[in-house]
Amino acid sequence: MSSTHAKKTVFLDRDGTLIIDKIYLNDPDQIVYLPGVFEALGRLRDAGYQFIMVTNQSGIARGIVTLENLDEIHRRIRAAFAEHGIEFRAIYYAPYAVDSNHPLRKPAPGMLLKGAEECEADLKSSWMIGDRLSDVVAGHRAGCRSILLTGVEEPDPSAAAESQPEFIVDTLTQAVDKILTVS
Repeated sequence: MSSTHAKKTVFLDRDGTLIIDKIYLNDPDQIVYLPGVFEALGRLRDAGYQFIMVTNQSGIARGIVTLENLDEIHRRIRAAFAEHGIEFRAIYYAPYAVDSNHPLRKPAPGMLLKGAEECEADLKSSWMIGDRLSDVVAGHRAGCRSILLTGVEEPDPSAAAESQPEFIVDTLTQAVDKILTVS
């Protein structure tokens, strides 16, 4: 990939980052967007970022979520953001069990690396935003900076550097403020 074409990218977790985490969402009619997500991504779009969603979906391995419903959920999410002029270049999901250690399942960086290759992302100028430490670690392992949304997990100050986010914020809007301030 030539660096002249590489794009600054924001990798986004799904549940708890873009939509309310319903724990194994299987009903497309239960999608509820978090406040301000459309406006926040619109600001990043206007600043030249592209978007890739990366989501662990162990509910598939557990038999709680069907692939058909997952596809419909992602179709509806794409459509809702498209109504606001926001495109997801790609949506990747890891349908593997929590204990699988699959290279695509966060905290492994597989989905981000795949997105970087397929969507020409410049990882050094990119960000990972999510509500779990596995998001932070996946971002760092892929070579991105990471932002942790509060509410689910907190970093342990004595833990490895890869699990220390660059920023900890309460909302996606605040995450965007940070990105636009340091970019």
